[in-house]
Amino acid sequence: MVFVLLATTGWTAVRQQGGPVEARTAALAAWGQDRLGHRALPDPTSPPGAVARFFSSIGAGQAASLADRHPLVVGNLNGVPVTLRYQANRTALAEERRVEQWRARDGRLSAAGRDDASRRVHRYESLLRAGRQILAFDPTGKGRVAEVFGDLDRAQRVSVIVPGVDTDVLTFERSSRRYSAPVGMAQSLYTAERAAAPSVRTAVIAWADYTSPSGVGLDASTGRLAAGGADRLVALAAALPGRAEVSLFCHSYGSVVCGVAAPELPRRVRDMAVAGSPGMRAESAAGLGTDARVWAMRDADDWIKDVPYLKVGGLGHGPDPMTPGFGARVLSAAGAVGHTGYFEPGTESLSNFAEIGVGSYRTVSCGDGNSACRSGIYGAKGARRA
Repeated sequence: MVFVLLATTGWTAVRQQGGPVEARTAALAAWGQDRLGHRALPDPTSPPGAVARFFSSIGAGQAASLADRHPLVVGNLNGVPVTLRYQANRTALAEERRVEQWRARDGRLSAAGRDDASRRVHRYESLLRAGRQILAFDPTGKGRVAEVFGDLDRAQRVSVIVPGVDTDVLTFERSSRRYSAPVGMAQSLYTAERAAAPSVRTAVIAWADYTSPSGVGLDASTGRLAAGGADRLVALAAALPGRAEVSLFCHSYGSVVCGVAAPELPRRVRDMAVAGSPGMRAESAAGLGTDARVWAMRDADDWIKDVPYLKVGGLGHGPDPMTPGFGARVLSAAGAVGHTGYFEPGTESLSNFAEIGVGSYRTVSCGDGNSACRSGIYGAKGARRA
């Protein structure tokens, strides 16, 4: 059954010659061979704390030099100061734009290949606009990217949007159906959070830094890609600066990623809200193995409600998080239309997300019209937490 649902010269040369080595692979190889004086550079798989200690020990000048020489590593390395990651990713994006401009004019490529290159040029030019804060960027394959809205270093509350299928560097933002893409979702949520609690310093991350399924075929019906995404999500949450509490907003297949990640998430993740979920690969909210509050919503017009909520032979993602037996706190999604309407301005779904994001639990709207989903929770100024 199918469940419906571094910029270095050498790296550039490999890409231009059409060789087999991907940009990220070449960047990691160059990083591994480099030295800072007599010191080896930290292993990219090192814990964020070890990476942070290394960068704090070398000074701003040497750190900036590493970001310039190895942007595809530094820009994606948890533990690196976020402002340095922004700088590195601007360098990587500018270099990748030059590569794609060259490919767009290469007559040896097919028309489809040149068109894909032109689309990437357009996307990279958008990501390079002044003021954008790109926290992660990897052009490999369909591409991965993450962007921050707000001041991540000073934030008291951080929200992370985990999107679903068909998310890549080209679909990261859209001009039409804007709020169905990660950038539009994050911008909408950031604006709503600031309106809900102007005195609370918030930041929102549009997180498309995992390989998502293409369409609603076999990959979308299994947890294979969710497992890889979960590892990356846990690493992100563990590496966020400061002591801000974190809320995850997981849409569609993104809720599968969040469900798989749940047992390993750090305690600073206090809320996990899913919308349009096909299941979370757990039998119940308690079975997720997290201390975070689990919230769920689904619009009445969302087609996802018609998928089979079961797990057989590795296919499917388990029970519906909206059912009473699952144990999630059910929120109203009034005003949302269809599977991708949850972040549309003016909807109760967005308002609920914003209230959770700023810790204002007293004002969320429950799905059943009463206060059941708020049971046992005090607002941001209260002392008790469920």
